Amino acid sequence: MTRTSAEIQKIRERVHEDLMIRLDPKAKPTPEGGRMHIMVCCGTGCTSSGSMKIIEGLEERISGAGLASEVKVVKTGCFGLCAQGPILMIYPDHIMYTLVSPEDVDEIFESHVVKGEPVKRLLAGEEDAEEISNAMESVDFFSRQMRVALRNCGAIDPENIDEYIARDGYRALEKCISEMDPEEVVDLIKASNLRGRGGAGFPTGVKWSFAAAQQSHEKYVCCNADEGDPGAFMDRSVLEGDPHSVIEAMAIAGYAIGSGQGYIYVRAEYPIAVERLSIAIEQAYEYGLLGHDILGKGFDFDLELRLGAGAFVCGEETALMTSVEGKRGEPRPRPPFPAVSGLFQKPTILNNVETYANIPMIVLRGADWFNSIGTEKSKGTKVFAVGGKIKNTGLVEIPMGTTLREIIYDIGGGIPDGKEFKAAQTGGPSGGCIPASKLDTPIDFDNLLELGSMMGSGGLIVMDEDTCMVDLAKFFLEFTVDESCGKCPPCRIGTKRMLEIVTRITEGKGQPDDLEKLETLARNIKAAALCGLGQTAPNPVLSTMRYFRDEYMAHVIDKKCPAGVCKSMLQFIIYADACKSCGICKKNCPTNAITGDKKTGVPYAIDQDKCVKCGVCMEKCPFKAILKNA
Repeated sequence: MTRTSAEIQKIRERVHEDLMIRLDPKAKPTPEGGRMHIMVCCGTGCTSSGSMKIIEGLEERISGAGLASEVKVVKTGCFGLCAQGPILMIYPDHIMYTLVSPEDVDEIFESHVVKGEPVKRLLAGEEDAEEISNAMESVDFFSRQMRVALRNCGAIDPENIDEYIARDGYRALEKCISEMDPEEVVDLIKASNLRGRGGAGFPTGVKWSFAAAQQSHEKYVCCNADEGDPGAFMDRSVLEGDPHSVIEAMAIAGYAIGSGQGYIYVRAEYPIAVERLSIAIEQAYEYGLLGHDILGKGFDFDLELRLGAGAFVCGEETALMTSVEGKRGEPRPRPPFPAVSGLFQKPTILNNVETYANIPMIVLRGADWFNSIGTEKSKGTKVFAVGGKIKNTGLVEIPMGTTLREIIYDIGGGIPDGKEFKAAQTGGPSGGCIPASKLDTPIDFDNLLELGSMMGSGGLIVMDEDTCMVDLAKFFLEFTVDESCGKCPPCRIGTKRMLEIVTRITEGKGQPDDLEKLETLARNIKAAALCGLGQTAPNPVLSTMRYFRDEYMAHVIDKKCPAGVCKSMLQFIIYADACKSCGICKKNCPTNAITGDKKTGVPYAIDQDKCVKCGVCMEKCPFKAILKNA
């Protein structure tokens, strides 16, 4: 069914009035919208922690009290503060509850819903505050962010197209096909200086212009939602919390380059994202925002999902397109580039989820607005999935140029347990490590490359003083070797040789010339690998050798792991002066490596040949008599 612009506008106005309870703290509730909206995070993290049971409990209590017309429970996307999930946001009070369990439902209902008295023990960082304020403004994690790509995540029901429309959804698409020529749309994206958020940061508008210039009856628009970097979940969260933003942007891209068909390639391991995308696409067709004669403007655009099987290499654009075609996902030589010969050998553009999520806002607010955010060569914001040794793990969207120190300490809350920050790894297996000495570097595409890392899709793993950088390099090499498609020898063979050398070093068997071999292999792989993934595979090794060479030297020359991580170099020692001969360590040792007898007076000791370095003895000793020596 094709809806006109006027019909969409009526929906926008009607639902927007109901949503003002969430958008404007001073807005008065409407009879249709109810007096209270309870937003419950149903992203992957909170869902796995029981948020659906919380929803069931709330709905049961609300229905039982006859308040269903007054209080709405809304399933929404990720708020970002994943470390504190499940999360509830209650409007119009603008109060956030964190670490909520199904057992808390009765107290929230009786105290807050019925009596209007917030449950202070569950408040987001405000338990001791005399006055309860807007959580999004008072909690540092949120107040220091700028949400563009994540603008609707946590604010709308992702399975309700009306709520997306009420937040100016599909207004950008309408503007493009009603008021702009395709060339003008391309020029707008070029003028915005938006760079791709999925890897190397290629200018999005330039990519679109290449495809638009091609003469072909068939062109394609693709979305990379394969997100395979360890620790990355930015794209997944956008798809779970705001799928229509990607659909709208892809339709705009189709109009701009002259394409009538789009494909979203999403990994099957994202079941919630797949489900919500499917619902959103169906709704867009039902409203006439996909399909034939969109908004009665003569523009046709169809969209389909393609599920990936989890191969990391399918995050590379040519391998992704090969997989969409139904073939084994392997990269192709370039040129020709996808804008000339991509999917089904036709002109194709491919952008990732976050890149598309920026498009509607650029169309509505203009290139100057977008250029006002960020740095000279990196405009706009960037979403990071922050994890590792940091207090506030979760999603963070900040203007380009924000320093790593601000992200880790001001937004992320710093390092737990009083530990020292050691490094941050960005860009996943294709990226590198940033040491503590570079904490005040503004984060953007060019600065990260200069540091030996890269933006990648936005994973940011924080490491503390207990991290062994050699072991970290080994971890990423293991991942790369396992995920290599095997098509080109530099990646298939070269990364295996690098892994063998690094493994030798972590086992205390490394030789001084191994470091030179590693660097030579890395340079050759970067120069000769077929695709971008192979070319960047050595980055974790090169960056750790650049900033933490002393750790490599300690492993090779001194046969010690300074961080005490590499098991082959560890020794657990029982210190007789502190030992009380209680025998607890011996009882808990899984390999019977501990000898000694309290009755006969034989002192307790650890047989290093039998010890598997599990650390159980040190963990169980109540007198701290067992220490780990590296």
